[in-house]
Amino acid sequence: MNPRVVAVTPRPDYTLELTFANGEVRIFNVTPYLNIGIFRELQDLRYFNSVRPVLGSIQWQNGQDLCPDTLYLDSVPVPAAELVAV
Repeated sequence: MNPRVVAVTPRPDYTLELTFANGEVRIFNVTPYLNIGIFRELQDLRYFNSVRPVLGSIQWQNGQDLCPDTLYLDSVPVPAAELVAV
């Protein structure tokens, strides 16, 4: 079982910055999904930006979601140099 999402930040290039329960920050590219069925709504950037973390995964207002394992396995780590200390 892979780590679960605890925070998500949408980006204007249709990627998501995901923070996982293990502290990793990774980038997931949603672009390959934008022309598939219910995910077409995500082409509207305002709608895309409505994404929220839900039960270890992510979800948009109309119920579109992705498996947390997919989010982890198909995302790429953010290089430590790009992480900003808060």
